Amino acid sequence: MHIARLQLANSTALARLHPDGTYTKLGGDLFSTLTDTGERITGKLLAPLEPRAILCIGLNYKKHAEETNAPIPKHPVLFFKNPGALQNPGNPILLPRKLRSDKVDYECELAVVIGKTARNVSRERAYDYILGYTCANDVSARDWQKQDGGGQWCRGKSFDTFLPLGPVLVTADEIADPHALSISTRVNGETLQHSSTGDMIFDIHTLIEFLSASTTLLPGTVILTGTPSGVGMARNPQRWLQPGDSVEVEITSIGTLKNTVVEEVC
Repeated sequence: MHIARLQLANSTALARLHPDGTYTKLGGDLFSTLTDTGERITGKLLAPLEPRAILCIGLNYKKHAEETNAPIPKHPVLFFKNPGALQNPGNPILLPRKLRSDKVDYECELAVVIGKTARNVSRERAYDYILGYTCANDVSARDWQKQDGGGQWCRGKSFDTFLPLGPVLVTADEIADPHALSISTRVNGETLQHSSTGDMIFDIHTLIEFLSASTTLLPGTVILTGTPSGVGMARNPQRWLQPGDSVEVEITSIGTLKNTVVEEVC
């Protein structure tokens, strides 16, 4: 099922996206049983969920590690984003101006949504805990990530609007192999990242095993599985997001996540 979250006149609703682009309202809860009511609804498209936590994996594509001259990690590289960084499809990415950054980068990523409480999950059972998948843009202020963040990545990754998510959540049963998806980023129509999720160093099942080890992952936890090569930081010359840019993250079987770029008004 392709699940959307819509802003209605006085409430939000989960909805099923149909092939013709229409929506029908879903009854129930995202983490229990959903029932298609058949009621046609329309509304503004929101991020498909509000994450309980956002666990991110760095350097998880071989060619991305190569382009940044980083060694292949022995274990997944974990960092976190603030859930307040969430942004809806179609809403703008804000270039920070209170804590100014002139080196804001794009990063297309496959996001995995955990559907039930997970702890000490084996890789063989990891699939049982996946609710579904969506597109993510792990927007990154490279100056705050690399030089000004005190050695931690969270500051440069957690500014407001730095996690566009969507357009829909595709349930796990509809994607036979999440490691065989085409993934790309376009800025103003120019393809800057284009790869396959098969280039991951640590596959999704390994990530869930690692992240849940001695650690509880709550339903609604979002795992960002890393970005492929082609990021602006690694290009020559470097390519940073500018006011007026249009950014599209596309993953086969899921859809296209679109956002524009504007300056923050302080």
